[in-house]
Amino acid sequence: MPLRDEAVAIGKRAKVAASRLAQVSTDEKNRVLLRMAEELGEQQGRLLDANQKDLEAARKAEVSPALLDRIALNPSRIQAMAKGIREVVALPDPVREIIKMWRRPNGLQVGKMRIPLGIIAIIYEARPNVTADAAVLCLKSGNAVILRDGSETFFSNQTIGEVLRAACRGSEVPEESIQVVQSKDRGMVYELLQLDNYIDLVIPRGGEELIASVTANSRVPVVKHFKGVCHVYIDSEASLEMAERISLNAKVQRPSVCNAMETLLVNEAIAPKFLPAVIAKLQQAGVEIRGCKKTQALVPGVKAATETDWTTEYLDLILSIRVVEDMDEAIDHIERYGSQHTEAIVTSDYARAREFIDRVNSSAVMVNASTRFNDGGELGLGAEIGISTSKIHAFGPMGLEELTTTKFVVLGDGQIRE
Repeated sequence: MPLRDEAVAIGKRAKVAASRLAQVSTDEKNRVLLRMAEELGEQQGRLLDANQKDLEAARKAEVSPALLDRIALNPSRIQAMAKGIREVVALPDPVREIIKMWRRPNGLQVGKMRIPLGIIAIIYEARPNVTADAAVLCLKSGNAVILRDGSETFFSNQTIGEVLRAACRGSEVPEESIQVVQSKDRGMVYELLQLDNYIDLVIPRGGEELIASVTANSRVPVVKHFKGVCHVYIDSEASLEMAERISLNAKVQRPSVCNAMETLLVNEAIAPKFLPAVIAKLQQAGVEIRGCKKTQALVPGVKAATETDWTTEYLDLILSIRVVEDMDEAIDHIERYGSQHTEAIVTSDYARAREFIDRVNSSAVMVNASTRFNDGGELGLGAEIGISTSKIHAFGPMGLEELTTTKFVVLGDGQIRE
């Protein structure tokens, strides 16, 4: 079948499924979701076997350790996917919620009710957990979803999709509410992006090249999940022990994800005390340090940071460090080089913390906490579909509410317009 015809067939199936899914009760959706969580656990061996095929191919292709980490599934990650599903079940269903209502002078009652967006296409790279997270969030919020993953995780994602779809059988939830595209042809992505008669929203998740390509070629509205050039600023009034702990966690705990710190900004007043110790611990953890001239003067042997480093999302054990004069210079650096993803300040000064929150314009701003907390699960949203760095429609982690829109509901008792 030509790619165009295959894409249209996917869109048609999704449209039928979305219409039916929007009418399914919360109890029925939750019942199916719980079955999905159970099936992921019961099918763990099958999932790991499929993932092993992807890992073997990736090793033969000599991909980076960071990419291998993103591809890999293990029992704990599968359990985390199942746990995320159960957390979504426990969350309120946003569909049909009346979020505001008021009465007009003529007696009309006007309200705004949450409704599903309709059909969402997710274009993503090398992250098996995204398949489960996206499918579950879209299903609970009443949206049909079309999932197109990268070839590096083809077997893993096809198998996850099969497990999730099987859990829909025998329920009111249409199996076609979840479709994992089977074609590996990259041309399929372009064809999906032309389906503005079927798809309501496209969400790309991956590197800059993917997001730029999707945005440039899509006839469907796009919410960008752009790169995470995340910063931690260590203020002159910071607890050095806290600052060290947060810095290590933000960089080392899982460097391959978008909310990992990529640049550490340190106030010059505490840099001589703070940087030698924290750099030593970062290096012990395998982190390559690239620093400004002031950093190099304080810690001999540090590689010089270039202009490119300040804008780079490494997704690896590499960190850029810059010593700044004050918080103004730190914020100037964030505004110039950041990606509006996640920024953090470590300080005991309440006024500076408030000012940092007010002036830094990113999707999440942390005070005395690791950037790694900008995550739907960690913030109480349940699983997330991604972290939007767009300001239109959604900004930050996209949970259930961010996957709905609103319509006006008007209640009258015979009013006519004069």
